[in-house]
Amino acid sequence: MSLRSDLPVLWSLLRGMGGSGDHAARLDGFYAGQAEAYDRFRERLLHGRDELLADLPIAAGGVLVELGAGTGRNLEPLGARLGQLAEVHLVDLCPSLLAVAQRRIAANGWTNVQTVEADATTWRPARPADVVLCAYSLTMMPDWRATVANAYAMLRPGGILAVVDFTLVDEIVASQAGVAKQPAVLRWAWRRWFGHDGVHPDMRLVPHLTANLETVHLSVHRGRIPYLPLPAAYLRFIGRTPG
Repeated sequence: MSLRSDLPVLWSLLRGMGGSGDHAARLDGFYAGQAEAYDRFRERLLHGRDELLADLPIAAGGVLVELGAGTGRNLEPLGARLGQLAEVHLVDLCPSLLAVAQRRIAANGWTNVQTVEADATTWRPARPADVVLCAYSLTMMPDWRATVANAYAMLRPGGILAVVDFTLVDEIVASQAGVAKQPAVLRWAWRRWFGHDGVHPDMRLVPHLTANLETVHLSVHRGRIPYLPLPAAYLRFIGRTPG
């Protein structure tokens, strides 16, 4: 990809997320100008999504909810498994990104998929969900705990919560994932860099997930950030509710 094609996204990142208005207004103000280029740039930024999706257990006739679904890109790696689901709900507060998702749904003929412009901390499907997916969305939510609690509440017994997102690696995260911790100065630098764009990695997310769900998979990896020399850390987690 060329620098020129990345300019709409880079400009939004440099400008950062505004502080005025409610969260929905801030999201749309941040993403409206880069919505069409969003997926192209994020393929090099949001690592680990395809690997997580490949490991998702998909039950025929099941219900999948993605909280903070954005453009709906994360459905494409499911391939034929997507058609086995009875219902798929793409939940997001940002109309600019959901408009891209709606075009993607129409282009692919996904008759079992719908977009939902709603708050991920409160919206729930009519039927209990078999799988709830949060892909690089929890770190952008002002209250990720409320979103995770809502995910727990909408899942059926034995349901799956799958998360892939940026993280910071302190002693606890490093111990649970079996990786080296990040130096304190690097955790501080990533917190400042991500925070400029409304992304807030939280070291407490991993222990929160593992304390409340049966861990099916947990791993922490490093991934390259476009135009920056150092990789950032991201987690992949699959957990199961008590059944």
